[in-house]
Amino acid sequence: MNLLRGGARLILKLFGWKLLDLPHVPARAVVIGYPHTTNWDFPLGLLVMAALDLQACWAGKDTLFRHGLGPVMRKLGGIPVNRREHTGFVERMVEEFRGRKHFRLVIATEGTRRRTGGWKSGFYRIALAAGVPVVMGVVDYGKREAGLVASITLSGDEAADMAAIAACYDGRRGYHHHNASPIRLL
Repeated sequence: MNLLRGGARLILKLFGWKLLDLPHVPARAVVIGYPHTTNWDFPLGLLVMAALDLQACWAGKDTLFRHGLGPVMRKLGGIPVNRREHTGFVERMVEEFRGRKHFRLVIATEGTRRRTGGWKSGFYRIALAAGVPVVMGVVDYGKREAGLVASITLSGDEAADMAAIAACYDGRRGYHHHNASPIRLL
């Protein structure tokens, strides 16, 4: 076990978190993070990715990459997303999947820490177009568990796929659980 992975596992254990992992994590997948209700989800998510040696990139709002933080965020695997306008992010990520044998992209499905009417559809469109599975990641403050809980291959039947995803998150709580958005695509 490398030093980073071991250190991340130790930090999570010291703070009382149980690490969740799958027997097999696909080399190419969209990894979704839900619920996203606090700024603490970001550092915990980075610790979980290190503890699981996930070797993933993550999508984050472009403002996280400003004021000299850009190089650090990119080194941590960050890909800036301008949510204020259409920039072809979905298409760019589909191309990344097509060109790589190993690519995991972590996306917070809600796109914000506030409660909204549902999830942004980018993760779904990327996974479907790229033909890669969706892996469900969680930071559950109620159970103090964090990690990966399931993997599914999308069928293209949005209602059935979202029902399967929702079942994986049943009983999971964010820090500000009242801010968790309903599991449905906007």
